[in-house]
Amino acid sequence: MAIETHEEEIFGKAYDLKLIKRLWRFILPYKRRFWNAMLLLPLQQVFGLAQPYIMKVAIDGYIAGGNLWGLQGVGLFFLLALAGEVVTSYFHYYFTMQVAQKCLADLRVAIFSHVQRLPMSYFDRNPVGRLVTRMTTDVDVLQEMFAAGVMTLVSDFIMLAWIVVIMFYLHAQLALVSLVLIPPMALAINFFRVKARQTYRLIRERIARINAHLGEAISGMSVIQLFVREEKSYREFDELNAAHRDANHWSNIYEAALYSMVEAAGSVSVALLLWYGGGEVLHGVIGIGTLVAFKEYIHRFFVPLRDFSQKYTVMQSAMSSAERIFHLLDTPVSISSPSMAVIARPFRGEVVFNDVWFGYKKDEPVLKGVSFRIEPGEKVAVVGATGSGKTTTIKLLSRFYDIQRGSLQVSGVDVRDWDLSALRRHIGVVLQDVFLFSGDIRTNLCLGDRSVPLERVERAAHHANAEGFIRRLPGAFEAQVRERGSNFSTGQRQLLALARVLVFQPEILVLDEATSSVDTETELLIQDALEKIMRERTCLVIAHRLSTIRNADRIIVLHRGEVREVGSHAELLQKRGIYYRLYQLQYQQEEMRMGFQDGRSKIEG
Repeated sequence: MAIETHEEEIFGKAYDLKLIKRLWRFILPYKRRFWNAMLLLPLQQVFGLAQPYIMKVAIDGYIAGGNLWGLQGVGLFFLLALAGEVVTSYFHYYFTMQVAQKCLADLRVAIFSHVQRLPMSYFDRNPVGRLVTRMTTDVDVLQEMFAAGVMTLVSDFIMLAWIVVIMFYLHAQLALVSLVLIPPMALAINFFRVKARQTYRLIRERIARINAHLGEAISGMSVIQLFVREEKSYREFDELNAAHRDANHWSNIYEAALYSMVEAAGSVSVALLLWYGGGEVLHGVIGIGTLVAFKEYIHRFFVPLRDFSQKYTVMQSAMSSAERIFHLLDTPVSISSPSMAVIARPFRGEVVFNDVWFGYKKDEPVLKGVSFRIEPGEKVAVVGATGSGKTTTIKLLSRFYDIQRGSLQVSGVDVRDWDLSALRRHIGVVLQDVFLFSGDIRTNLCLGDRSVPLERVERAAHHANAEGFIRRLPGAFEAQVRERGSNFSTGQRQLLALARVLVFQPEILVLDEATSSVDTETELLIQDALEKIMRERTCLVIAHRLSTIRNADRIIVLHRGEVREVGSHAELLQKRGIYYRLYQLQYQQEEMRMGFQDGRSKIEG
């Protein structure tokens, strides 16, 4: 099976500062904790930078002079500085991770909330795996950014500046010799910065492809096994995995090169310090304590640079993830309630299609000037060949897509003027492919709204003829539902879908081939439930089964996106047009099958 993969967009040059400003909006509610963490940094740096200088004073001022009591006092100051550094480091990390956990939890909620408001056309173009990557992997990378201390980069540079000032204060020539490798190292860091950014974009792109492939392959595993496509699916995954591995390989190369370069520069700087500083000590220009202090300051100078290679690696990955997260958050919600939304009261329930044109692609219309009216309480069936636009009418009625020309009114109000939530509360849709959520039956029937009384749920199940098999399950309405309702038959899922509609009591009922994939016994249960549910409701039925069609008040025949015939079952048969041919090809065979089964039942009886 060829699993379609989608190319991740390359968004052009990213501006890290702009992305950090956008992240700041999520940090802002927790700014007190954030600033507490930031204010601890200067204290941590003061305690850290004081330690080498205290060592210099101890060696040159007290050890060289043999002053034991003075050395004990200096030692106490050193211990206080060390303890201060430990305590401030702990609380800095504690506050930082508190902010990280809270703001990134808010970010996940913001992404999920935005995804729920996106139009169906967005999900037509984007695989589930990509969206899951945005809300999980990409957000986790941002958490790694906080954990790695990336937010302290500015303070690290401030500390480097203080180290340089202190070193020049102690001995200018020795400072120049110790820091001679900094300019070429800065050029090398900039080179690796550009390369690292490119590789981390590539990594984020390829992990999204892997997730998209896994989402489709696992969901369609029964099809893969049925058609013996395991080997091909394996090869496709192996190619995607290899591409992701190669991207990580180049990332490791650049990271290792940057890390080793900083380590080498640090070692060479210490060697230069010992060569030049040792000579100065021997000539009596500086004391041994100054040389020891310089060695400590060089170590503390290169620690942030060495950590910078790690922090920058995480930073590049985080900025690549942030690009994609904010690109998703910037995706416009093209279908939403207008600012002056209308709610029709009282709700009458009529539906009017007036010269409706629509296509999933603008230059390929699916509906072409479709016009019809459904009066309140009327039962109308829509039939036609595959691809004629039947299911599209349902999607437009619920405003999953917006029409391109004409108007579509519900209860006298154009659907584009309706409050979207109110519109969809008035419309109950039962699809052929019923979706059930993991959880229990009651949660599925009331869609997680525990304020719905159990009696109302039970009554809905009773009217939908679903109560019988529910009561036979362990736990009845608390019985567990596996992923996508895999532990129920197709017919049972249809009955549960009908019960779910009854719980919410919509005035308009839409059925999309609700009985096309069930056995005869279950169909009779569904038909009996439908008769009860459809009473006093406006009904739009997309149907293949003869029984549903014959009971409709009117039948609308769609052909290539146009309304070609309208009338009752008997009237359309008399016309001997498109409906008559559909009847001859499909429905007559259905009647023969049902008659054969009835005859066999009589013989067996």
